[in-house]
Amino acid sequence: MAFRIGYGYDVHQLAEGEEFWLGGLKVPHTHGAVGHSDADVLLHVICDALLGSLALRDIGFHFPDTDPQYKGVDSKKLLQHTYDLVTEAGWKLGNLDCTVCLERPKLSPHIDAMRQCIAGLLGVELNQISIKATTTEKLGFVGLEEGVSAHAVVLIEQIP
Repeated sequence: MAFRIGYGYDVHQLAEGEEFWLGGLKVPHTHGAVGHSDADVLLHVICDALLGSLALRDIGFHFPDTDPQYKGVDSKKLLQHTYDLVTEAGWKLGNLDCTVCLERPKLSPHIDAMRQCIAGLLGVELNQISIKATTTEKLGFVGLEEGVSAHAVVLIEQIP
């Protein structure tokens, strides 16, 4: 069986007055992520990792921030479309491993719901989705609570 690996990284600025969408969920917080879409940094890195696994460029290529149709779009739609590209090319998810870097809010209470949301969007088992959270020990833009970053790695398998 053939395998491919993809990696994604994304950053969004945090600002007061914005909603904070993460992993397909609205997370209560005093600040939210700034972006053209709903700025869900976690779903964006998953899209980039999936696209990268098949050398299909990146999320900005497929959903440009210059296109008004993506203004405020729900990133769950972007992930579903991205995964359709993967499956139409004859591949399926083996597993997904993500890390979100954020000082606060603490994500532990939300991780199971995020995993369930993503597994549902991709039509995979819950044990194929890993989400971890970490701080940067008050260092850098994440530590100063100016932004959020995320990393994702995917393994995809060719459908027999």
